Amino acid sequence: MKVRLEKVKGTRDLLPEEMAKRRWVFERIREVFERYNFHEVLTPTFEYTTLFQLRSGEEVVEQLYAFDDKGGRNLSLRPDMTSSVARLYVNSFQNAPKPIKWYYMANMFRYEEPQSGRYREFWQAGVELLGSDKVEADAEVIALFVESYLATGLEDFTVNIGDRVLLDEFAKMLGVEDDVGLMRLIDKKDKMSREDFIGALKEFGLNEEGVEKVLSLIEIKGKPDEVLPKAEELFTGDEAKAEIRRLYELVDLLDAYGVKERILIDLGIARGFDYYTSIVFEAIAPNDLGIGSIGGGGRYDNLIEVFGGKPTPATGFAIGIERLIPILEWKGLIPEPRLRPEVYVVPIGREPELRKAAIGIVSSLRRAGVKADVELTGRKLRKALDYAGRLGVPYVVLVGKRDLAEGKVTIRDMESGEQRAVEKERVVEVIRRMLGG
Repeated sequence: MKVRLEKVKGTRDLLPEEMAKRRWVFERIREVFERYNFHEVLTPTFEYTTLFQLRSGEEVVEQLYAFDDKGGRNLSLRPDMTSSVARLYVNSFQNAPKPIKWYYMANMFRYEEPQSGRYREFWQAGVELLGSDKVEADAEVIALFVESYLATGLEDFTVNIGDRVLLDEFAKMLGVEDDVGLMRLIDKKDKMSREDFIGALKEFGLNEEGVEKVLSLIEIKGKPDEVLPKAEELFTGDEAKAEIRRLYELVDLLDAYGVKERILIDLGIARGFDYYTSIVFEAIAPNDLGIGSIGGGGRYDNLIEVFGGKPTPATGFAIGIERLIPILEWKGLIPEPRLRPEVYVVPIGREPELRKAAIGIVSSLRRAGVKADVELTGRKLRKALDYAGRLGVPYVVLVGKRDLAEGKVTIRDMESGEQRAVEKERVVEVIRRMLGG
């Protein structure tokens, strides 16, 4: 009995057209990362599960692809890169000059229910800046975050900035002991209806007054000049006041970077990971696709120490490629890929000398930087020209017995139908000129 094999739920087969679009997006982002002097790293696809448990606790295992290998070691496919980068730093780079500026472009794995823009295997492009606790580091990373999206042609987006210190202070004001639980609940607010969110807050243990305060907090959102004065009125503790001053300074620096117009302050942003310690942020691009945040990040000053390293401040972000690309396509911002050769070489006949001559010509074209292909299936001339026409190949080189005996081949312009005989040794020169090279 034949078995029908399907791809695993939450994964995708990416065809050449899709891969060409992804490469275009990655190249745009990579160029910006490297202009900011970040350098690429790649960590193993799987790590010891303990690494992720130390970061987020036992409950994170439910979202991991965790397994025991043949040696009995409990491993997990990486759900993000930050933990792996932190482990790499602790292993080998604690005494390296600071700051360390690394970037990555890699696939991640989480056992979540697939939905619009969310898969169980997905790609991220991100950076980690380790070794600076200064607000200048936050500004550098957020400016890079903004410019990475701009490099793809995306214009209609905002970067919404929140702060975990202020949220922790808010939890204390409410008398909430489980501040992490409250943060997680607030983080899920955009995935619930207002009624469900209110119900969840009450189930969490908040009274009517507490619910109203939370609802008021998440409404504090807008331009920095409007929102930060409101935050000063709401928060009175010394730590919170210092954090608000840091936010004012951050906004000034982002203005110097030329990206302030993209920035909103949103005190209801918690971000999903518990390790964030201060400034957090996410990018939002309005769309009709049901896609929310297209990337985010923040400061995590305690994670290195959790992993056994010396206390080291750090900040970073990740761009969700599976969320960004559909929005870019929806807006028509990704160029249509041209998956065809510039030249197609056809031997007219099966004689060995014709085939060898065709292979010699296509090899010379390729070495000269021309995208070229050669007929490999033995098509007759008419079918070969039909094939070239379907692909949209601009030029075909015909290698015929009579021409070859005279040391020539024929170049056919597929758009006009015009043909010209040229010396075999001049094919590369002539083709490059016709291509504008």
